[in-house]
Amino acid sequence: MNTAEKSLRYLVEKWLAPAPNTQIRVVQFGHLREDRRRYVHVEALAPSGSRAIFFFRHDDGCWCVFPPRIARPSMNSDRWAA
Repeated sequence: MNTAEKSLRYLVEKWLAPAPNTQIRVVQFGHLREDRRRYVHVEALAPSGSRAIFFFRHDDGCWCVFPPRIARPSMNSDRWAA
């Protein structure tokens, strides 16, 4: 999948499927507390009702609907093997 298919604009159109009379707006944006990665809260307002979703920016620059994994300390057992 190329980077254009992971752009924020592409994902908003994919997940919220705005119609011509649908208004799209950014409700909130900022950084996650844990690791300062970016998120955006987008809402689609239509006569039939509203829908909203969060998008998260990953290390490779792509946006996804799930947050990136948090790097946690780990031990490498290969180092201690005899």
